Amino acid sequence: MSNQKHALTVFIGTTPNIGTTAAAFATASQVARLSGKPVGLLCLNLKSAKLHRYLGVDRPTVTLDSLRPELRAGTLTVDKLRSAAYSPPSCPGLSILFGNLMRDQAEYFTPEDMEHLLATARETFRLTVADVSAYWDNAATITAMREADSRLVTMSTALSSFQEDGQRWIGQVAPLFGIASHDMEGIIIHPPWRNGGFPVKDIRKETGLRVVEELKVSDSLLSQLDSGRLDNWVASEQQGKQAMKRTAEHLMARHVISGRTGRHVQPWYRRLMSHRNEVGS
Repeated sequence: MSNQKHALTVFIGTTPNIGTTAAAFATASQVARLSGKPVGLLCLNLKSAKLHRYLGVDRPTVTLDSLRPELRAGTLTVDKLRSAAYSPPSCPGLSILFGNLMRDQAEYFTPEDMEHLLATARETFRLTVADVSAYWDNAATITAMREADSRLVTMSTALSSFQEDGQRWIGQVAPLFGIASHDMEGIIIHPPWRNGGFPVKDIRKETGLRVVEELKVSDSLLSQLDSGRLDNWVASEQQGKQAMKRTAEHLMARHVISGRTGRHVQPWYRRLMSHRNEVGS
């Protein structure tokens, strides 16, 4: 393992079912591929975990809820977390902890449980990507957002997503937990419809967030989600192989995660990536 600080990135949506999980999965896969380092993806959507179905694993052997005794006792170890994770064959280096399948017990998870999980994940992976829900009324979302080193907010181009829902969570709720708008960055999800939606410049102005990347929800992506082959979309399809690559490079530069060449990301490269992101947004 590297001596560099192991980082935590959180993906949170302003609105449910807009593509946040796909964006989080693609980013985690890209970082694992580009860096060759161990990357963990935690499904922390306590009431509507779907990642296992998107990957065609209808009956996961281990899920977040099955680890609750270790979380409550504070005894979750690196080895236990590794053994609990699922590794898609087409995404080397990526380990996934599937989410809570006992929706009626979502409130049983405490902030202390989540703190222990995230601390163990930091020990286990060079980068941990946490996919949380669009709502803040649970321990997983609040704790992960407070603990994160990078916070990526996904929003669609629909007015209700980036204005109404965005302002409710970004402008009103996040500050209650010490998270300012400048502590977050935006990912724009373009819905599959051809017409409608607002330009990125309007969304950026409305939310005040710097936009890191845009992701198009294509018919191909929807088809792979429905068939449980999201990993195939990322690994094999042209759009999937490029999806969230810019975000992955952005996170690698920020958190000094070296690429497969073995060279650590140098300060000049971090400045270059920062400049490219500013110009692109």
